[in-house]
Amino acid sequence: MLYFAYLDEFGHIGPYVARDDPAYNDSPVFGLGGMILPASSVRQFSTWFYQLKCNMLAWEIGQSGQHPATWEKKGSALFTTMNVEKYRQVRTAANRILNKIRACGGHVFYVGLEKNRPVAEFKAQALYLTVLGEAMKRLNQYADQNNADMVIVMDEHQDREAILTRASQAMYGGPSPRRRIIEPPFQVESERYQTCQCADWLCGLVGRVGAYQARPDEWADMAWSQTYFQDRLDAASVRSSIRLQTAAAEVETVEALPAVVDTGLAQPVSDNDDTTA
Repeated sequence: MLYFAYLDEFGHIGPYVARDDPAYNDSPVFGLGGMILPASSVRQFSTWFYQLKCNMLAWEIGQSGQHPATWEKKGSALFTTMNVEKYRQVRTAANRILNKIRACGGHVFYVGLEKNRPVAEFKAQALYLTVLGEAMKRLNQYADQNNADMVIVMDEHQDREAILTRASQAMYGGPSPRRRIIEPPFQVESERYQTCQCADWLCGLVGRVGAYQARPDEWADMAWSQTYFQDRLDAASVRSSIRLQTAAAEVETVEALPAVVDTGLAQPVSDNDDTTA
């Protein structure tokens, strides 16, 4: 069995102080998320999402002058308070996507953190690589549990070299190599992959959920994320969570995986290593 995990970013990678701060106000959370699909369902799902996108956003696509296959609508622009509350088809489309992923034998997947570092101490790359390491750990657990292998596909990123180094450390180094992940993450142009576009939509939704969970007083207008989507998102998700400041469990740090090669076979995941929220 082979699974594909399609990941994108949710929230914002930069520091956060408050929603009304003049500089650091984008999102209180950051993470990676998207979906896991069996390889046998990828083509079917890609076609289905393409048709959904074309039907729901036909006017915008027509105005763009681009071919629908390479036109994309960012999830952060789709899942705004105005769009969700005004257009029922946006809410319906989100729920249809969650249902379709499950029907294909897949799951929604996301892992993130509430940002709590002071601005002067904030290191964006370290945050990204920490979240990536945690995501790879959980994806490896998922594959191990299903006696399967895993391929990770991500939107292209400017820190490509650092990401590949971190992924290789996770795959081959440390006390628990991620042996079910068969290659370091592939980075692609999201506008050319319907699956990656869908992952971006999911991240747009998860980012709103995370912002409201982390700072409900500041993001009260995002209460719709709980009302309309939280239960369905929980039902469709596996090994997913956003660690808030109140969380006691530690997250694997960038330095946790030394560059030690281990070529052994995959071992079953122990109960003690289950980080599912």
